[in-house]
Amino acid sequence: MTGFDAVFLSFDEPLASVLHARIERVLGRPVKRLHGVHGMRRAYRLCADAVDSEAFFLADGDFEIDDRFDASAVAPLAEGVAMRVWQAVNPVNGLTYGYGGMKLVRTAALRQMGEAFDVLAALPGKVEFAKVVAGVTRFDQSPFHAWKAGFRECAMLTRGCEYGTASADARFRIASWTDRGDGPYGEWAVLGAREGVSFADSEHRAEAAGFDLINDPAWLHRRFHQAHGAALPAGAR
Repeated sequence: MTGFDAVFLSFDEPLASVLHARIERVLGRPVKRLHGVHGMRRAYRLCADAVDSEAFFLADGDFEIDDRFDASAVAPLAEGVAMRVWQAVNPVNGLTYGYGGMKLVRTAALRQMGEAFDVLAALPGKVEFAKVVAGVTRFDQSPFHAWKAGFRECAMLTRGCEYGTASADARFRIASWTDRGDGPYGEWAVLGAREGVSFADSEHRAEAAGFDLINDPAWLHRRFHQAHGAALPAGAR
């Protein structure tokens, strides 16, 4: 058994309790859960306060860990590396990259986090991307959650990935998000992706304060319902 603690960070995801129980089963230990904290930077810092190990596994509230993920085989972070990110499969468009993937985060680095729109991109130190799939990012749990995922990810890809993703890779990912939407809520993810591109490209190209709204759950919820509330099925409003 590895000495890394683990935290499951959820906010309002409908399947969060199920996925939390799953990650505890796969890791074979209790996984601390932080739920409903407002402010992404505050939530991440509270994760650091909840653990005792020098680095810890961090999973989002929509992450479905693969049964084959072997935590005991995970190596410690090398000197100067603040975070390792494993890949996750996107169930809506088939992309596989770091979006929504499992993370191993250096606790001290999280406590010294700077400012970035993609909050964990502001960790002091290098980010290491593992070429291994650790699970599926199940963001497609409702029309709103699917829309929000597409909106935020494509807004950040359009503005410029803070992890240094090559422009050709970013364009390919945007094209995939905005073109393909499998599953019951896939069309909402595509809609959100297209609106995220427009938001970054037109509304807030140079306005940093406005762009940071993508990290405000209340603003995202209002934007979605003001634009699309009338189109929602009765049980999803």
